[in-house]
Amino acid sequence: MSTVATPDQFEAAEAKRVSARERKNATTDQDRALLDLMQGAFPLCRRPFAALGEQCGMSEEEVLSSLRKLKDLHVLRQISAIFDSRRIGYRTSLVAMKVAPDHIEEAAAIVNQHPGVSHNYQRNHAYNLWFTVAVPPTGDLQRDVDELHELCGAEKTWMLPTLKLFKIGVTLDMKGEADILRKAPVKHAWSKIEVFDAPTPQEQTFIRVLQQDMEIIPEPFAPWAEEAGVSQEELFHACHNLLEKKLMRRFSAVLHHRDAGYVSNAMAVWEVPQERMMEVGPQMASFAAVSHCYERPVYPDWPYSVFTMVHGRHKSECMAVVEAIEKETGITDKALLFSTKEFKKVRVPYFTGDYEIYRKSRENVIK
Repeated sequence: MSTVATPDQFEAAEAKRVSARERKNATTDQDRALLDLMQGAFPLCRRPFAALGEQCGMSEEEVLSSLRKLKDLHVLRQISAIFDSRRIGYRTSLVAMKVAPDHIEEAAAIVNQHPGVSHNYQRNHAYNLWFTVAVPPTGDLQRDVDELHELCGAEKTWMLPTLKLFKIGVTLDMKGEADILRKAPVKHAWSKIEVFDAPTPQEQTFIRVLQQDMEIIPEPFAPWAEEAGVSQEELFHACHNLLEKKLMRRFSAVLHHRDAGYVSNAMAVWEVPQERMMEVGPQMASFAAVSHCYERPVYPDWPYSVFTMVHGRHKSECMAVVEAIEKETGITDKALLFSTKEFKKVRVPYFTGDYEIYRKSRENVIK
């Protein structure tokens, strides 16, 4: 049986690894400024890296060189379109499992086989295995979670889908100049969670292309346009249409949080009275260090209705944000769940056929 790390041990190991890498290949002020810029709006044009250079006083070649280095350092995770899974017809849920501690590695491996599982963590709680899962419009989310429960031999499993969305989106302060307790405007205080139909076949083609990690070359959209069978201008037009229809949230850079220096994250969950939900949710979401804020279902042994993901360079920053939220809202009944192991962290591939292959394999086993 493997030894289970504590949250502090997990954070210390990650901080040591990142510190060693930084000593060997330190990022520059220009690198960090570029990453701050790219986490916002990415230029949808033929030579986007030249356009980025103009905004931050770098040549196109300097931008390309910087981003290639950041890729090698595992700081820059991906440059791509980021889609709203529910608006493109996918059904999603956060799932909490209570698994025997000496069986958690095997259970995590079983969960990871599902192509719709993007994040899978061990956390310091009786519910010790936490993952997100998505299925396409043709899938059955409840069936898949029930199957995973049985396959993992879990003691208990709760589905925790989003009931209200107050905030989603990670933006890390790479220059390290901003106050960890700062506020950031929330564009949409909340949105009704609805079920949407699948996009058109042509939109699905664009989604398959634009979800890929962008190649760091002078004209990175050219290969994608060729793959989609359109001109670059037609591809840009499709991007703007997807943004206008809110199928695409944004096109931007995504970072590896821990390799970018944010080695600590806390899933702070709160007991919020229903009559205060629309007051408290936006308050919690307004903190810049909170990347995700949702209302989720409660259960007899799980009374926490609001989930906030808090990111910091170390645990003390996360705790400071949690204390500030507590002070501002007056909500004190909470639980703090820190990661003790990361089993999986990927982007869900949309409309690639992976899910259909997985279902066929499961049906063959059942037969």
